[in-house]
Amino acid sequence: MTSKVLRVPKLDLSAVLAQQNPQIDLRLDAYEASTRNFLTAVSNYTQRAVAEITHRKNAYAAERKRLAEKTQQIETETNQCKLKEIELISVLDREQEEKKGAEASVAAFRRQLGSIKDKCASLDVEIEQNRIVAANLMRERRREQSILAEHASRTHPELTACEAVLKCAIEGIDKDKILIRFTHIDPADLTREFSIVIDVSARLYKVPTTTPFLPTLPILLDELNESRDVYAFIRQIRQAFCDLVEHGR
Repeated sequence: MTSKVLRVPKLDLSAVLAQQNPQIDLRLDAYEASTRNFLTAVSNYTQRAVAEITHRKNAYAAERKRLAEKTQQIETETNQCKLKEIELISVLDREQEEKKGAEASVAAFRRQLGSIKDKCASLDVEIEQNRIVAANLMRERRREQSILAEHASRTHPELTACEAVLKCAIEGIDKDKILIRFTHIDPADLTREFSIVIDVSARLYKVPTTTPFLPTLPILLDELNESRDVYAFIRQIRQAFCDLVEHGR
């Protein structure tokens, strides 16, 4: 609202005094109108100022509230980060301990591996030496077998002749066992075989089986282990079989 500025004309005092009833026009209406306009302008300004202050106050309060909420959020996030940091530190400490344990285990395994490699190298050398020894033994054994085969080929006819004369056959069976078979003991059946197996694997000889059974075998076996005379034991066994047939058993 634009107020009009009232211009008061200059007062001519001489003219006023020359009047019969001198009066001065104070123009009170204009003054009152001007005063009202001024008060209205002041009231409008005050209202605008109060509205602006209120607006700014509300904006400040809202901004302060927003900053407070933001601060609270940041503090909450900061606390959460601190908790996570503590957890991570704990995890890192645990991982460091596990790492130390793993490194110690790896070091121990490496030492064991080195020791095993050394043992393997030593065993390889020993195996190679044993192979050489075994090869030499195999060559020696083949040589001995060749000699024995040659000797056996020469003595086989003699052995066959001896077995025919003695009516007795001797052969090796299994390991460290000798099978002795006798014939021409039973007059009723000269082809009937009487046999005995002698186990010579230990210092004390054993007889696992005889066909047929000999009652005097324990006595004869004790004499064999005392005398160590196998040939005499064979003669005694044949005679025992003959006695057995003679007595009709």
